Amino acid sequence: MKVALFIGGLLGLALLIVLVTRADLAGILQAITLAGWSVFWLVPYRALFFVLFALGWGVLLQPGDPHRRLSLRYLTWVATVREGVDRLLPVASVGGAIVGIRLLRWRGIGSSVAAASVIVEVLVNLAALWALTVIGLVLLAVREGHAIRPGVVALIVLTGLALPVFLGLTLRFGSVFARLEAWIGGLIGLRTFAVSAASLDAQVRATLRRARSVTLCGVAQLAGLLSGAFEVWLALRLFGHPIDWRDATIMECLMQAVRHAAFVVPGGLGVQELSLIYIGQSLGVSAELALAVSLIKRMRELVWGLPALISWQWEEGRRLRHAVHGDSS
Repeated sequence: MKVALFIGGLLGLALLIVLVTRADLAGILQAITLAGWSVFWLVPYRALFFVLFALGWGVLLQPGDPHRRLSLRYLTWVATVREGVDRLLPVASVGGAIVGIRLLRWRGIGSSVAAASVIVEVLVNLAALWALTVIGLVLLAVREGHAIRPGVVALIVLTGLALPVFLGLTLRFGSVFARLEAWIGGLIGLRTFAVSAASLDAQVRATLRRARSVTLCGVAQLAGLLSGAFEVWLALRLFGHPIDWRDATIMECLMQAVRHAAFVVPGGLGVQELSLIYIGQSLGVSAELALAVSLIKRMRELVWGLPALISWQWEEGRRLRHAVHGDSS
């Protein structure tokens, strides 16, 4: 995985350099200058995504948090940390999920409950991304008319649905982690974690049985993902190239689909830019404006991600100092 991330990062960086050097940098700067300070309204707007994410995740966690130790504010902070890890650090897209489990443990949530909630939330996220892709493809097919064959759209939709359905059925009716642990134990001769693996399987199945909670989580995640379309719409409007909400939704949906598909490229480096350029050109948006939109998205990732990562590390250090001083006393 480290090798794949390293290669993916190099390829993404090379792609980004090629795209930037071939673009009209003066045009990009002119668009951003035209937008002025108004474009920074997209920074606080991003809070909507994190709140929706936290609300959906909190629904999954309710049975495992009877004392309500997980406030919406805390889960929203954890959501910012998770995205900061996924977007700004050289890790695969599951890196933030692992950190999220650790931060849930800080609030006294059991390991199995925390891990199960994240596993199911990641599964729901795959389903939400599938729905997002469907929305983008349908809007694009309607816009382009006969230029896109319905059979091609149907094939893409069914292919994308196969993975979340397969994973969902496997987690719901199988003993994935117990089997995985038994297999690893057979390789290295350790079987000390069989009980926790079985507990995790049971917790995942129990979470998936709560269909209403899983559905509400999916709706919240889909709404959060769709909220990014407003960023595209507003940015292009400020850049002097207004587009309607349908085209903005198409750009956001298909860009997210491509970026998440290329999960081995840290932060979607280069992938986000290329997808926005390619999709934007089919909608009458120039490469320079598409790159300007991507730059604004990168900017708000840094503005949210860096403070989140710093606050997480500060809290890690504070807890470590507390543990050391407690042991010494």
